Order: sequence, then structure tokens, then C-alpha cells
Amino acid sequence: MDATRRKRIWGWFFFDWASQPFNTLLLTFVFAPYVKELVGDGSTAQAAWGYGIGAAGLVIALLAPVLGALADTSGQRMRFIWVFSAMYVAGSAALWLAAPGEFNLILILLSFAIGLIGMEFATIFTNSMLPDLGTREEIGRISGNGWAFGYCGGLVALVIMLLLFAESAATGTTLIGIPPILGLDAAAREGTRAVGPLTALWYVVFMVPFFLWVRDPKPAVTAPGALHRALSDLKATIRRLPRSPSLFAYLASSMFYRDALNGMYVFGGIYAAGVLGWSVVDVGIFGILAIISGAVFAFLGGIWDARFGPKPVIAAAILALTFAAVSTVLVSPTSLYGVALAEGSALPDIAFYAIGAVIGAAGGVIQSASRTMMVRQANPARMTEAFGLYALAGKATSFIAPLSIGVVTQITGSQQLGVTPLIALFLIGLLLLRWVKPEGDRAEWSDTPSD
Repeated sequence: MDATRRKRIWGWFFFDWASQPFNTLLLTFVFAPYVKELVGDGSTAQAAWGYGIGAAGLVIALLAPVLGALADTSGQRMRFIWVFSAMYVAGSAALWLAAPGEFNLILILLSFAIGLIGMEFATIFTNSMLPDLGTREEIGRISGNGWAFGYCGGLVALVIMLLLFAESAATGTTLIGIPPILGLDAAAREGTRAVGPLTALWYVVFMVPFFLWVRDPKPAVTAPGALHRALSDLKATIRRLPRSPSLFAYLASSMFYRDALNGMYVFGGIYAAGVLGWSVVDVGIFGILAIISGAVFAFLGGIWDARFGPKPVIAAAILALTFAAVSTVLVSPTSLYGVALAEGSALPDIAFYAIGAVIGAAGGVIQSASRTMMVRQANPARMTEAFGLYALAGKATSFIAPLSIGVVTQITGSQQLGVTPLIALFLIGLLLLRWVKPEGDRAEWSDTPSD
């Protein structure tokens, strides 16, 4: 491999490293359980979190394929990445405003949604660059290595947060027993609130290699009528989907299983805080185990992907995640898989740590294999549009998953019963995977004129 291409691949890896802390620190392991602490009641916090994430998912679902088509038409992928990176940074940094006693839930959920939308849209354009980085035989390993590198970034950021910033509400000290650094006020929860600015700063610093080393091979031309052409092309692509049964089935399958996985990530921390009574620091330790597991298995998943292809790898990961979802419902402080436990038993905590390791492992594998499967299914001439549709598939029901969790949680008053929709989503995704061809509808794409 020549030095220029190696540099470009490493630059592309750095997007995963830079953006992963949004998922790790904000979405799951630090900020979400902090929201539960501020709101007080676990069920109320879980319902509000579901509604907020669901609203952001709806925006992403509606706009993602249009933006992808526009990027393919205008060839301006890097420009879009700059714009959505700014949204990521602004939305993350604003979470500093989540101060106890002055907590405006709507403002914080809005800020979070802006950052989430920025991250998801930037990911569409960086994912669409994957086929430009190597051959069809190489991209599975490249994708797996990228996910593993991203998990390592999330792990480093989480460790820094837990050791130096995030304070326990009870003691006012971090995991290593010191007050938050930089003179941050533990009583005002400034150490934990610093998670927003830290996530923003992390992204700004580590996107530098991406912008220095990655070059978009598509011509950056702004043709008159680009938006109209993009919408026309998108409409034609959607019309052609039934004639591409494998692509159609894959988009439908991934729509459900990725929704369920995102639901696990979104609600994992807030669930542990509410059901098991874990603190932000406890959830952070849980996160470290899950991320290490995810990084190791994302790397291994890239090897398995290259050897067996992405389809069997995805199927195995869905089965593991379904088991984890069922187990989550059956773990509580007083029982484990329906068996009553003595008061104060450590088994529920141990079981949830094990479930987190399974979620991390299978989640790393399935996300890496999913984007290489999309490359195999997509029309090479319309790759960004295809990843826009892929984002649509991932978000079309993503507002349904958190909203349904919010509704079921509110109706039942139980966080455990509230997450049951995830089980059905995984099983539907596994069923639809049956109709996906490992190499996609290559004959159909060869008959499609390139742009």
C-alpha cells in the first residue's frame, strides 16, 4: 500500500476516533445517567430521553437521503462534513448548561438533538468514502479497523472523564477519589457537565488529521439546479428499489436491527441508573468494559467479514443482541431471570456488566459489517445517496424505537418493561436478512446508467 493511500485511510479512521465520544460520553455512559439524576425519577427521565432522541431521529430520517443525493450530484462531500461538524461541536458544548437547579430539559434535549443530527449527517458522508479506500476484498477489514479505532477513542475519552472530571453526587469526587480538575465545582456538578465541552473539544482536535489527509475524489462542482437534480435522482432510486430486492431487503432489515441497537445505546446508561441505582461513575465503569469488548470484537469482526462475508457476521451479532435484550428485561435488583435474590445481592450488577460486554462486542461487529454490506449492495455510481438511504433505513424507525420505549415506559411505569420493543425489532431484522444476497443486485446496477 502506498504512503498516500495509507495516510488517507488513517485520516478516515480519525473520524471514528473523533466522533465516538458523542455516543460513549453523551448518548450512553455519562450524560444520559446524569439526566436521570437531574430529573429524579428513572421512568420520567427515560420517557423524556426517548421523546427527545425520537424527534432528532425523525429529522435525520427525512433529510438524510436528500442530503446524500445532493452530495452525489454536486460532489461536495467535504463541505457538508464541515457544516455538520459545526453542528456537532455547538450542540455538544451547549450541554454545559445542564446545571442542577437551573435545568431546562427542553433546551438541553434540543442542544443534544443538534449535536446528534450533526454527527449522524457527517457520518453519512464519511461512510460513503469507504469504497474509495480499498478493494472489495479490503473494505471489510478497513471498516472493522475503523470501528475498533473509534472504540479506542471512546474508551480513552471515557477514562479521562471518569478519572479527572465526572464526580459522584454522593462524594463530590471522581473515580480515583479527587475533586474534578481545573477547579471545577463539584457541588454545581461542573465536572460531569464538562462532558459536553470535552466532547466538542475532542472532536475539534482529532478531526484535524481527517481534514488534512482525506481528499474527496469526487469533483467539487456546483452545477445549476443541483438540488432539483438530486431530488429527481433520489425519487428514481427509490422507485427502482423494488427491482433491487436484495438492497430493498437489506435496507429494511438494517432499519429494524440498527434501531434496536441504537435503542440499547441510548437507554443503556439511563436504564442502569434507574433500575439498578447506579451512579454516573458506576455506569462509566460499565461503559469501559463494553467499549473494550466492542473494540476487540470490531477488529475481529473485520477479519471475519473478510473471511466469511458480512451477512453471516450480521446474523450472528443479531442473535447475540437479542439474547442481551431479553436478559436486560429479566435483570433487576431483586431477581435474575425470574429467580428471586437475597436483598443486596451483587448478582444483578455482575449480570448487567456481562450483558454490557455482549452488547459492546456484538454492537462493534454489527456496525462494522453493516457498512461493508451496504457497499456490496449499493450502486457504485450513487454511493453517497446509498448511504443517505442507509441512514434513512437506520432512522426511519429510530424515532419509533425511542418513542415506543418512552410510551411503554410511561404506560407501565416500569423501565424494564419499557425496553421490550427492542426484542421485536431485532427479530424482525433477522427475519428480513433472509432475503439479502451476499453480493447484492450486481446485475441490476450494471444496467443502471452512471451519472
